[in-house]
Formats: sequence, structure tokens, C-alpha cells
Amino acid sequence: MSADYDLLVIGSGPAGQKAAIQAAKLGRRVALVERHELGGVSVNWGTIPSKTLREAIVYLTGLSERTTHGQSYRVKEEITVEDLRLRTRGVIEREVDVVRDQLRRNHVHIVHGSARFLDPHTVAVSGGEVRRLSAEKLVIATGTRPVHPREVDFDDTTIVDSDGLLLLDRIPSSVVVVGAGVIGIEYASMFAALGAKVTVVEKRARLLDFCDAQITEGLQYHLRDIGVIFRLGEEVTAVERHAGGALTQLASGKRVTSEVVVYAAGRQGETDDLELERAGLQADERGRLAVGPDYRTAVDHIFAAGDVVGWPALAATSMEQGRLASAHAFGENASMSELLPIGIYTIPEISYVGRTEEQLTEAAVPYEVGISRYRELARGQILGDTHGLLKLLVSREDRTILGVHVLGTNATEVVHIGQTVMGLKGTIDYLIDSVFNYPTLAESYKVAALDARNRLNAVERLVHSGVITQPLLEAAGG
Repeated sequence: MSADYDLLVIGSGPAGQKAAIQAAKLGRRVALVERHELGGVSVNWGTIPSKTLREAIVYLTGLSERTTHGQSYRVKEEITVEDLRLRTRGVIEREVDVVRDQLRRNHVHIVHGSARFLDPHTVAVSGGEVRRLSAEKLVIATGTRPVHPREVDFDDTTIVDSDGLLLLDRIPSSVVVVGAGVIGIEYASMFAALGAKVTVVEKRARLLDFCDAQITEGLQYHLRDIGVIFRLGEEVTAVERHAGGALTQLASGKRVTSEVVVYAAGRQGETDDLELERAGLQADERGRLAVGPDYRTAVDHIFAAGDVVGWPALAATSMEQGRLASAHAFGENASMSELLPIGIYTIPEISYVGRTEEQLTEAAVPYEVGISRYRELARGQILGDTHGLLKLLVSREDRTILGVHVLGTNATEVVHIGQTVMGLKGTIDYLIDSVFNYPTLAESYKVAALDARNRLNAVERLVHSGVITQPLLEAAGG
């Protein structure tokens, strides 16, 4: 067929950017359609502003310095919305420029407007005038938007979604966060750090139940320590707006007053306006598109990547999905490691890679635990982090690492050392024999590996001494 482009990408978030650039690197003619600012939700309302906001809050509140200077220590006594926006606005503007520069340097044609399918190879882009663009291959990377339950009357002032938080004109004194998923718990920890009275309502019985229980218990303990109230196993039945605030009613009969209610109860695929049926596609009830392992949809030449395809819906994985979708579209051999790190930017951070204790126990995989606590590291003392920890889950059979779980300062950075060792099938002996810079948080790997080895050796000594017989050990799951 004769088409305008070899690849047309809809959406300029992490998945869309990488899909477009990958195809351009392969020498293909590429166009990218974006109806908002370049960078999509990630750069303008999601990942970048929220993480920038977090860093500004940690700095301005002096939270990380209070173990040294006292609990009343603050860098700035009265923190305003403008203080927070100043840093956030600058980072967003620079990131948009970076995205634009990368696309232009790779000769990706940027088209501003809203795309909708006319047929499986053609889209109409509305934005002033309507343009028709055709392509041999397409990648849908439109991302997601916050779910808005019909019974909730959002007004961007008193009742807001996670994207609307950046539009608040003041720092509220009290907040109810509905939904304790990644986004909800990140914002709950930020508001609590700012001194707001925070109540988290979550219908599940456990916080972040896909994470290791010990890690989430540590996070929950810390958040409770700074005043967060958790209503787990509770469901919101109604939210009423009143003068000066809102009243949140729970199914249990509890009622919670707050200045602001933040709804963070999931996200919806941004596919409503694409007229997918004209391309032969259909989204599920959450607006998401089903894809195969090569990110190909039910239509052979149309691919999808990023949050619009569902879990894990993280910027890091979306980038790789976009790259892979584009590579597969043009017959290139490309793959992504199965070891996907998960980073949660709460205060303190959580990050992990591999399996949890609960998953290993359910699968009857024998393992041992090695733990290093930040308070026992010189670097931890320097940083003032007394609650952080690194946890290694180690195979009893070959001493390889089955999971790495981190809570504390720079957890999302620290986790990658363990990820690399796991990817290379390394054992705890590699970490024990390695020399780490001192003082660093990386040293926690050596401490945790030594802890795990000591536990493994203790069992082996009992087995060899005859105190525990091997059949009895196996029957006990050891």
C-alpha cells in the first residue's frame, strides 16, 4: 500500500516516544500524534510532576533531617502551593523540551490534535483543521485517565482526582484519600509530610497487597507515626460537599470530614474517542487493549503499549513496551527482561524486583531471608534514615537471589544492584565477596547477604550434626 508514513504513533507519553524513536532509528518514516502537551500524562500530570513534588516536599519540610535537628525542624516554616509549583513547573517545561528535541532530532513528524480511526490504516486528526494521515503500521499509546465514578461530583477544588491535585490553589489542612493503590498512597504520604491530617480509605484489607508484607507494614508504621489514619477493609458509599469541605461516608457507618477528598480509585484507558471499531478493535470495560507478547493487537498491523494495555502501567515498563512494539512491527528481534523493578515514590520510597515471601511460600519454594537495616549503616545515619531496610530472599538450593525488597531513602535506585545480580543469575556469594564504597546504601547488599548466609549455614550445621535430619527438614519445607 502507498501510505504517508511507515509508522503512526498515537500518544507521546513514555511508550509513544520510544516507539516513534525506535522506528526512526530503523530508518522508517514516522509521525506522532498528541492532543495535549508533548510527554503526555507522564510528563505533564503524572510521573514527572508528582515525583518532583515529592522531592520539593521532602526538602522544604526538612523531613529527612529531623533525626539530626529535631522533630520541629523545617527548611521553610510556611510552605505554599507556589513554592511547590515553582519547582514542578520548571521541571515539566524542561522535560517537554527534551521530548520535543529527541523527536525532532530523529526526524519524527509531530502532529498536534485528537486522532480517530477512519479505517485500519487511516486516522483523522482534529485540531483546527482536520487532517488525514495513513500509515503501514500503527502504535496506540494513549495512556490512561483517572476513573470518575458516576456518583462522585468532582469539582477540582473539594473533590479531586489524582491529575487534578496539581490544580489545587492551597495546601489543605485535612485530606481523605480514597484508594490506597500506588498513586493514592504516594499522595497520602506527601500530604502527611506537609502536616495535613490524612485518612486513607481502602476496600482491600491490606495496603499495596502486591508488595512484600514486611515492607508495606514498615511503610504503614512510618505513615501512622506521622499521623496518617488507615481505614482498610472499608468502602466509601457517598461524598457530600459542604461549605469549607466534604463529608465522606463509609459503608461501616463511619463519617470522615476533610477539606479535600482525593479519589485515586484506578485509571481508565484513554480510548473512548479513537473510534476503535473502524480499525477492527475493541477495548475492554476499562478502556484497555489486549495485546500479545509482541504487543500486537487483534489487528495484525496495529500495536499498543504503555498504560493503555494495563499492568504494570509504569513509565519505565511503558518505555520498553513502546520500543518493543515498534521493533516487532518491523520484524526486529527485541526482548525485555522478565525482571521488572517496581518503584513506589511514597515517603519513604518502596521498590522491589522478583518474588515476595508470600509468592515463594505459596509456590513451596525453599528460601532464606537476609536483612540489612539502614540504621546499622553509616550512610543511613548520615542521611538520618532510621527506618529503611533492604531484604533479600535467597534460594536454599543454589543461593541465587529470588527477590529484592527495599524500603527507605533511594529505594528505587538501590534496587537495581540486586536486579542486575538476579539477571546474571548471581548468588549472595558474589555480594559477599564484593567491595562496596563506604559509606553507601549499596553496602546494605553485603550486610543482607552475610545475614542470609549465616542463616543458611546455621541450618546446614544442624543437618550435618544430625540434630535435624534431611527428610524432616524437607517435610518442614526447608
